[in-house]
Amino acid sequence: MELLREGAKVLGLTLSAERLAAFERYYQELEAWNRRFNLTAITDYAEVQCRHFLDSLSCLLAFPRREDGGEMVSTSISPQLAHRQLCLDVGSGAGFPGLPVKIVVPDTRMTLLEATGKKTVFLTHMVEVLRLTDVTVLNARAEEAGHDAHHRAKYDVVLARAIAPLAVLAEYCLPFCRVGGRVIAQKGEEITEEVEAAQGAIAILGGELREVKTVEVPGIPEPRKLVVITKVRETPTDYPRRPGMPAKRPLG
Repeated sequence: MELLREGAKVLGLTLSAERLAAFERYYQELEAWNRRFNLTAITDYAEVQCRHFLDSLSCLLAFPRREDGGEMVSTSISPQLAHRQLCLDVGSGAGFPGLPVKIVVPDTRMTLLEATGKKTVFLTHMVEVLRLTDVTVLNARAEEAGHDAHHRAKYDVVLARAIAPLAVLAEYCLPFCRVGGRVIAQKGEEITEEVEAAQGAIAILGGELREVKTVEVPGIPEPRKLVVITKVRETPTDYPRRPGMPAKRPLG
């Protein structure tokens, strides 16, 4: 995990031997399970450290600080961030970015939302293997879980990693977010037009674009973007629409 250890320093994190061991075990389990279940196309040891683990941890640069109740972390990851934050990872897949965030900031209370059954089995296995507490694995579609009173408008931070265009992502994520909370969407390098096209959807859903932050992730040559959306008012009860509709007919 040398690439992870050194890359984390660039992001402002010093990973303990215990945490590095947890990431090593994560990699071993991911590689073994991937032979049977095709969880990810990225399995090379170095690439997993950079494109999965470090990329996931970079979203912490947009987390609120504990001490000021919401100011952005500008250049490095504050040790005060994410203290007891209630977080949701939408479309968690093989656990990115939610599980790396949980490993590094164990006080975070994390829910991993994934619609594919075999992936939720893997996520449950990883939670057990790594002996993580305060982690819930939820096998459901975002369009349905977004109307569940146990999850709607409950989360401080909602994470999503390039699972859909931003207008669609906003409809998946904003219903879960409490007023005053934020959505952090991890995106690729060029998203200017995508962000502009999503402005109407974000407004309809009760959000407001706060920042599009460029981050340099060690080991990934192309810049990454963190799109940060603040929840400023309640999402209308009509949203999210029924399964499939957000992607088929994006708001705008």
